[in-house]
Formats: sequence, structure tokens, C-alpha cells
Amino acid sequence: MAEVKLYGFWPSPFSHRIIWALKLKGVEYEYIEEDLSNKSESLLKYNPVYKKTPVLVHGDKPIAESLVILEYIEETWPENPLLPKDPYERAMARFWIQYGVDTVAALRAFYLGSGEELEKAAKELSECLKILEEQGLGDKKFFGGESMNLVDISYGALGYWLAAVEEAKGVTVLKPSTLPRLHAWAKNLDELPVVKENIPASDKMLAYVTAAMNRPAKN
Repeated sequence: MAEVKLYGFWPSPFSHRIIWALKLKGVEYEYIEEDLSNKSESLLKYNPVYKKTPVLVHGDKPIAESLVILEYIEETWPENPLLPKDPYERAMARFWIQYGVDTVAALRAFYLGSGEELEKAAKELSECLKILEEQGLGDKKFFGGESMNLVDISYGALGYWLAAVEEAKGVTVLKPSTLPRLHAWAKNLDELPVVKENIPASDKMLAYVTAAMNRPAKN
């Protein structure tokens, strides 16, 4: 039995966050793929509150919610640190991670929107990303400087996942003409081996996103 288990879902950017962090830390783990239309008893046992992935189980102790799991991984396996040593820089990293939480509504509106709502959502998302580019990323290659850190991991969905949504919608938000530094960052991130080797193929991701968008909404 593996000491560390990860219950995940292959299209989920939240699951991929955990995979990248564990890989960067060199932590061996067992991955269990969940069928969210038929959730396992183990998933419901380990995450009875939200009943969703990802869930990290370490020594039979479950941790849910991706950002909470990332903090746990950083504290439990301090080698190959994913946060700066300087207290102020650590605080700034956490600030931008929190900013990502606050922009989820804009991402969700873009994902679910159509017609005028989609146009409005795309504009709002672009404005959020502009702040992230100018105030958070700046002129750095990655939020961690020359290497990937916890902030980069938390925004990883802005690469492969957002690209699939943009293609499915026929609307591009992360443009090199309007968000050049963030666009370059997303390309650089997706080319890192730890990311590139642990994300779905683009055609598979596009097919999933397109099908999900066309699914009837639940009441």
C-alpha cells in the first residue's frame, strides 16, 4: 500500500496542480482516477464535505481542496521548496495565489457564458489577467523567477486548460497582443517537462471541454 495516494480526475486542473507539486518534490504516490459520475466509496469517505477531487491521502489521513493540499505538501516535504524563503516574498506569493481564488468567478463565467454574456465575461477575465501580468508576473519568466513555484502551479490552468476552453468557445482571451508576458509565461510553463508530461493531450482536452459545454445544465 502506498503511503501517499492522490484521488484525481484527468481533465481537472486542480488535480494537475497536485501532480506537479508531488513530482517537483520527488514524492512517490499512487494515483487513483475517479469517475465523477460514479464516485468511489473511498472518495466519499475521504472527502465527505465536498465529495470531489482532488484528495491527497497521506498515511490514511485525507486532505481536500487543491490549495490546502499544496500548502500541506510544501510543509510536509520541505526539500525542493516551492515558496520563497524570505517571509515577505512568501507573503506576496500567497497574495497572488489568493488573487487567483478571487478570479475563479471570471473564469467560470467565461467557461459557461454564451453570446453577450460570453463577451462580457471575456472582457472581465482579460482585465483580471492584466492585473496579474502587470502587478504579479512583471518581467519575470515565471512567478518563481527562473523556475516554477507554488504561484505558477496555482495558475497552471491558464495554459492548457484555458487554451481548450478558448478553442471550444471560439474566443481568445490570453492573446500575445494584449497579454504578451502572461501569454509567454503560459507557453513556457506548458513546455516544462513536469507539466508537459503530466497534462492531457490537447485534442483529448478539447473534446472533453466541448462535450462538457454542450451537456444540459442540471437543475
